[in-house]
Amino acid sequence: MFSSLSRICLLASFYFLAIPTSFSQSPPKPNIIIFLVDDMGLMDTSVPFLLDAKGKPQRHPLNNWYQTPNMKRLADLGMRFSTFYAQSVCSPSRASLITGQNAARHKTTQWINPDENNRGNLGPKEWNWKGIPKTDTTILPLILQKHGYETIYVGKAHFGPFGSFAENPLNLGYHINIGGTAIGHPGSYLGMDNYAQKMKNGSVRQQVPHLENYHQTSTFLTDALTNEAKKEINKAAANKKPFFLQIAHYAVHTPFTFDPSFKAHYMKDTLRGVEAQKFASMVEGMDNSLGQILNELEKLSLSENTIIFFLGDNGSDAPLGPTHEVSSSAPLRGKKGTHYEGGMRIPFIASWAKPERTNRWQKKMPIKQGAIQTQLGTIMDIYPTILDLLDIKNPIGHSVDGTSLAVNLMGNSNSLKSETFLMHFPHDHRSKYFTSYRNGDWKIVYHYFPALNPANTRFELFNLLLDPYETNNLATKMPQKLKQLVNQMREQLEKEGALYPIDENGNITKPSFSNKL
Repeated sequence: MFSSLSRICLLASFYFLAIPTSFSQSPPKPNIIIFLVDDMGLMDTSVPFLLDAKGKPQRHPLNNWYQTPNMKRLADLGMRFSTFYAQSVCSPSRASLITGQNAARHKTTQWINPDENNRGNLGPKEWNWKGIPKTDTTILPLILQKHGYETIYVGKAHFGPFGSFAENPLNLGYHINIGGTAIGHPGSYLGMDNYAQKMKNGSVRQQVPHLENYHQTSTFLTDALTNEAKKEINKAAANKKPFFLQIAHYAVHTPFTFDPSFKAHYMKDTLRGVEAQKFASMVEGMDNSLGQILNELEKLSLSENTIIFFLGDNGSDAPLGPTHEVSSSAPLRGKKGTHYEGGMRIPFIASWAKPERTNRWQKKMPIKQGAIQTQLGTIMDIYPTILDLLDIKNPIGHSVDGTSLAVNLMGNSNSLKSETFLMHFPHDHRSKYFTSYRNGDWKIVYHYFPALNPANTRFELFNLLLDPYETNNLATKMPQKLKQLVNQMREQLEKEGALYPIDENGNITKPSFSNKL
């Protein structure tokens, strides 16, 4: 028989033993990786995202040209979206990704020239050329930093021009920055060039920073950034800290350069030309980086507790043909910087690095394996999805234009999710001064200055269900439908506080509808 004192001591020992046991069983927060590829459109992959009439993946010639086995690996582990939108150029998308806001709202509506304001002759003077301001404390990396995350940025930033607060990712809530600055593309992808463009006077420009250890080596830029990302993953694992890694490759942006590891895979097909061969090798190099990251997570036993969001930042810029026609995004029309689907449709895959039903966080946000989601998604949805996963409330006073994808990732359609996408571009670029608006199966494009539009028309109206490749402009045939969509577009522009182009007389040019089409 135990004495009373013995029983008390025994019970106390069980009590105190139970405390650390319960804490040790509490799983760490999930690691989060955003794998962002510059200028990668929907068709720059061997993984088919477009569907046939029966809703099955449909391969097209470009899917047979590229080789991206690790994208397939990730898609088999999780879910790809057949219809996912970003802005048509990079800086607006990058701001939307970490704010959850549409470009019309955050007002970085053009790619940011790092040296001078590139609003265009008729663009709004107040557009957000300087990028995310110091006063914005609601951006994703800052929120995750406050919740105990090691926040890591590797690769292209392009959040603001030289001298701005947003130039340096360290100012935006990232603990680590490797390679991120104001530039939008590297001077060179070659280590022997020190990842810079060499000028005749001996100076260099467009140099990727923080990679001095790779200078004068044969290391391709994509591999250098991948190596650095893997190092930071290992450091976070050793420190037992959850990490948020944004690996944002400069690939596959110009200057198109053969990735030597994959060059041989594309040399037999000479019909597309040398520049297209270079581009394809860079795509496969990017895909190899994804595979290395997945392997590193597996090696460190982090896969089950790591969620990955893979995406491009705008439509394709592959050197495969005319800007406004069926070319680099075939069979879609248009490419990066245009108002057509090829300019703003991107690949998007969400997956746990290793599906495991018993993992607490995977129970919280299960992702259906090998599935394809047909409901429309946008780059603004990633911000609320991550907050949803972590049970973090959206900051008070911060407007979010995206919606959590949690319901969609389970394989369901979300009745609360908007079926609209607004792409507002009041600047001079490939497509000039336009707003594109999709609502369900319908899409309109409003050209503020028709004479600057290659089609020489103010309105374009497409039924994307019946005409997914935008070949039949219905604007003159369906004026009532056009009027309805113009009014809906105007309402959303006003709601988001959009800035508009200014005509040659200095007048603000808001969208309007006239029966004289």
